[in-house]
Amino acid sequence: MTKRMALMLLLAGALFGAIFGWKAFVARMTTKFLSSQGVPPQTVSTTRAGYLEWQSAVSAVGTLRAAHGADLAPQVVGVIAAIHFSSGQEVKTGAPLVQLDNASDLALLESLKATEQLAETTYKRDVQQRKANFISQAALDTDVANLRSAKARVAEQQALVDKKLIRAPFTGRLGVRVVDLGQYVAAGTKLVTLQALDPILVDFSVPQNQIGQVEPGQKVVLSSDALPGEHFEGSVSAIDSKVDPATRNVLVRASLPNPRHRLLPGMFANVEIRLAAAQRRLTLPQTAITFNPYGDTVFVIEDKGKGPDGKPLQVASQRFVTVGPTRGDQIAVLSGVKEGETVVTAGQLKLRNGTPVIVNNSVQPSNEAAPTPKDE
Repeated sequence: MTKRMALMLLLAGALFGAIFGWKAFVARMTTKFLSSQGVPPQTVSTTRAGYLEWQSAVSAVGTLRAAHGADLAPQVVGVIAAIHFSSGQEVKTGAPLVQLDNASDLALLESLKATEQLAETTYKRDVQQRKANFISQAALDTDVANLRSAKARVAEQQALVDKKLIRAPFTGRLGVRVVDLGQYVAAGTKLVTLQALDPILVDFSVPQNQIGQVEPGQKVVLSSDALPGEHFEGSVSAIDSKVDPATRNVLVRASLPNPRHRLLPGMFANVEIRLAAAQRRLTLPQTAITFNPYGDTVFVIEDKGKGPDGKPLQVASQRFVTVGPTRGDQIAVLSGVKEGETVVTAGQLKLRNGTPVIVNNSVQPSNEAAPTPKDE
């Protein structure tokens, strides 16, 4: 039994050796054939495969929104009697903004206060008379009810007067005033927008297969086309409690300091969530990869000694590779290429296994981790 197994292993080893030897022989003969047939070398650009530091991250597109934001409007109808602010002004909580005409309301308030005062005086007098049994308990109870009713009417009228003075509900920056002095406004008419800009929030969606990597408190880096070249840092503040069934995404909210008010609500933003410590990955330009349904490939340049003319011979050898995540113009290669090998980055369409090549790296494709488009 042992001899039979040894014989089988020996035969298997011989078979695999023959296969690999045959492949090497075919590749060598192909190269020699192409060179002997005068196949002209093809010009390509190349790069050396090397390791770079990669920061694991989740990228998304989001929209900025204020921590507090509201279109201020009156709850009652009226004519604007006074405006106490300027467009774009910073205001504190409780600052008066717009006063509606309240002359008739104040007059009615004074009348109700007089009625309240009379009811209170009557009540106090009847309390003393009740102690002397000059009036019944029922009469005193009526006085108590009258006093409470008078106080309630005063409070109701005071609330109406207060509603005609619109105040800032929170600290923030006012927008552009959209009403004028003397204008009649209905309930709900927008007067001005108030936004709290520091801190500012950004809402964005993360695919459900990545949400497990996102946690409150993780670092967020934000950039916007409105402010090219600038980056803003913050942290994840909240993750929605459900997945959107239409998109299978989860809403995530981050908070960022905005002391200079450079970021404004409604802006489009690119968001990147930093997930973990940086990792070393073998990296190539994305242009080096030929993506195919049957597998992704690259062409590696190999030295084959000297050609028929006595000059050094370099040929292209096609390999299957396994690729990983991308960032900008770069892609991580998990297998198929080793560090230091020379890989074709442009000109692959002219190549096949064994094609002689001439390397010309005077023009290289972009290989930036965070490319920035340039306006020409």
